[in-house]
Amino acid sequence: MSDLVTGDAVVLGLRPARLPSRALAIVIDLAVQWAVFLVVTTGVVAATSSLDEAAQMAISIALFLLVLVGVPIAVETLSRGRSLGKLVCGLRVVRDDGGPIRFRHALVRGAMGVVELLMTFGVVAIIASLVSARGRRVGDVFAGTLVVRERVPGARAAYVPPPPPWLAGRFTQLDLSAVPEGLWLAIRQYLTRMNQLDPHVSASMAARLGDDLVACTGTPAPPGVPAAAYLAAVVHERRERDARRAFGDGGVGQVTPGPHVPGAGAPYAAPVAQAPGPFAAPGVQAPPAPYGPPASYGPPAPYGPPASYAPPGGVVPPVVSQAPAVSAAPPAEASAPERPATGFAPPA
Repeated sequence: MSDLVTGDAVVLGLRPARLPSRALAIVIDLAVQWAVFLVVTTGVVAATSSLDEAAQMAISIALFLLVLVGVPIAVETLSRGRSLGKLVCGLRVVRDDGGPIRFRHALVRGAMGVVELLMTFGVVAIIASLVSARGRRVGDVFAGTLVVRERVPGARAAYVPPPPPWLAGRFTQLDLSAVPEGLWLAIRQYLTRMNQLDPHVSASMAARLGDDLVACTGTPAPPGVPAAAYLAAVVHERRERDARRAFGDGGVGQVTPGPHVPGAGAPYAAPVAQAPGPFAAPGVQAPPAPYGPPASYGPPAPYGPPASYAPPGGVVPPVVSQAPAVSAAPPAEASAPERPATGFAPPA
């Protein structure tokens, strides 16, 4: 990957073409050019057989320059850097800043190509490409151009497991602006491959990435939260913010803030659309192995399940349970046994 900075201070990640693909493209171009040159020369010599030898030599030189030099320059100029061989190999000639080439770039490349490709049979071009860090030949250096790969095999996006439901919405106020893209990439790669790692190696990598993330955000992780779960929750929060910026307030997996619990450190948010993942809600089901042993997932006091949260004011929400069947004729009040108050009032 070659990082090129444009005039607008935009970093472009371009993949320079390797020597085998460039050599194959040049061989295809030269084969086509020589075939056209031989056909045209044969026809012109047959048509000008009545001329003297000097005139025929001048015509041959003119055809050589036209077919083997002028035609490649015209093709690269009109196609913006894509000759027949480069089109077959998925290559393109671009400027050093990533922009399309113009006539002057194609002219310099074509003129230097006569020396380093035709006269030396490509030896100078091969040596220059091997010495150059970006695989450029002498013509590319003088013209200020670069041959890049256009057809890059696309990799399938790896699945990033979602955070546990009891961590959804806990990091809505976290400042993620100082986190570099390299750290985000490392965290995503770890989350997608942590099942393939040794448990001890996975735990140490999660702890190290968590420390780097805390150093960038300036906010320590909640106590008792495993490092892998913390990383998954923060990555999920960043994706939620990106979705809200791209699609408005209707992002997938949006959370609705709930009542603030004193001492919890952040408002509890009830997930509205939480995708199923490797985590289970605390107290309901032990989470599987991907994020550590099940015993390490006992939720701390401020991060318990939603039922353990009491809203301000001391009013405890009633617990609705399945009531037994009620007969049509209720018994007399005297015969009804005395039951403890549960906060549930039957309908009138």
